[in-house]
Amino acid sequence: MTETINGTAPGAERTTRQIESIHVSRFARFKNVAITVVNLSIFFVIWELVARAEVINALFFPRATAMFSALFNGFADGTIWPELSHSLTNFLIGLAISAVIGIPVGLLMGASKVADLILSPYVWAMTSLPRVALIPLLILIMGFGNSMQLTIIILSAVFPIMVNCMAGVKTVEPSLVRAGEVFGASRPQIYLKVILPYTLPFVIAGVNQGIARGLVGMLIGELLGGGGNGLGFLLDKAGEQFDAPMLYATLILLAVMSVGLVQSMRWLEQRAAPWRDISRA
Repeated sequence: MTETINGTAPGAERTTRQIESIHVSRFARFKNVAITVVNLSIFFVIWELVARAEVINALFFPRATAMFSALFNGFADGTIWPELSHSLTNFLIGLAISAVIGIPVGLLMGASKVADLILSPYVWAMTSLPRVALIPLLILIMGFGNSMQLTIIILSAVFPIMVNCMAGVKTVEPSLVRAGEVFGASRPQIYLKVILPYTLPFVIAGVNQGIARGLVGMLIGELLGGGGNGLGFLLDKAGEQFDAPMLYATLILLAVMSVGLVQSMRWLEQRAAPWRDISRA
């Protein structure tokens, strides 16, 4: 019966490494959470001190405690829940439709020169066009209401997703494709086993950009498109009433919503492309 160096069996050594890896992962996760909590605590303490010192007029810069009070009271009395639910539902539906349209079309444009030649002028034109310029046209066609708000979210989010997916396919290393061909892979197999895994980070980056652009489109639609609902409406109402605590509370909600969605995409990327974490490390 043979033994390894230092008398440690290979199986026991692998188990020890796995346990150490789990402990390191848990410590890193706890460390990140602790740093975030401390960072935000310091931020809100400084906010409270600056507001109490009245460096800026309280009409424009309320105390952090007043902002949190408005936030909690808004949830308690039902002021915020309906608006948050409306905005979040519209945004998630719009983002899902944008991904369903944008990812396949972007991959097609990257893989086919003919599709790229036909579609790229329209895609780049719509990518560079300010979304607010479309509001009068959408109101003229759809009127005020939910359908117009949903359409502006889709138009804001879909084109960044297309552009990133197209760029991802075009940047695939030719040597990887040739290696697949040498090993006898068919065209569909090369696309599934080589191109799509290589493009996945670009898809995630495109969706992240779509989240940012979609949130802007959501606010534009709710602020200018009427309907009387959504976080944009709540923001506008608080501004008209000079209700600074509610105004800042709504901005905090939008920031939490954005960060939560981006972190969800990072979690999805870790599950779908675990090699990315290894390369970053």
